Amino acid sequence: MNNELSLFESATGENFWDMLNKDSNSDILIMFQDAMEADSRMFRLSLKDCSHVFEGLESLVDVAGGTGVVSKLIHEAFPNIKCTVFDQPQVVANLTGNEYINFVGGDMFESIPPAHAVLLKWVLLDRDDELSLKILKNSKEAISHKGKDGKVIIIDIAIDETSDDHGLTELKLHFDMVMLTLHNGKERERKESEKLIYHAGFSRYKIFPICGFKSLIEVYPNFN
Repeated sequence: MNNELSLFESATGENFWDMLNKDSNSDILIMFQDAMEADSRMFRLSLKDCSHVFEGLESLVDVAGGTGVVSKLIHEAFPNIKCTVFDQPQVVANLTGNEYINFVGGDMFESIPPAHAVLLKWVLLDRDDELSLKILKNSKEAISHKGKDGKVIIIDIAIDETSDDHGLTELKLHFDMVMLTLHNGKERERKESEKLIYHAGFSRYKIFPICGFKSLIEVYPNFN
């Protein structure tokens, strides 16, 4: 794996996630979680605009799903989908699930629980290409038992300077700089995302604009 330090880590001596999680009661962690939950509630609009992406799914793993806000919204909109919120053990340790939403601790770089679909919301932008490729390959393995019916759903920012207006491009590039500074991550152009998707072993994808500046990418495996 790429061990190059991010600018944040070079300046502070620790990576962003270690800093964030070293005190479960810190104001910084609480503010971060509140911000992520607020952003996740916007996902309700995506469910309405892209309902066809989720229709017919039996199960879904929400990778790095935090407290399960997104999974709860998915279950509200599609009661037949059983959701697994998958995050670091310390994140989900004290969270209680039910018949349709359960919490599982683990490491997405090692493996991802099996499901009909894997949701990667704000996951790949935090990682460089090497780590993102590992996550995508593990996602493909997680849906392998569903054959051609399995899918990976990516929610991220797709930079397109040829079709986006100046203001939108500026906003996306701002996020790109933030991800580079904090994590050595990046917001990718469509051709960069496409390269990762195919390199991970997927055969095709569809991309839909959502919530103004974000994109939903529906990715399908190449199973015979």
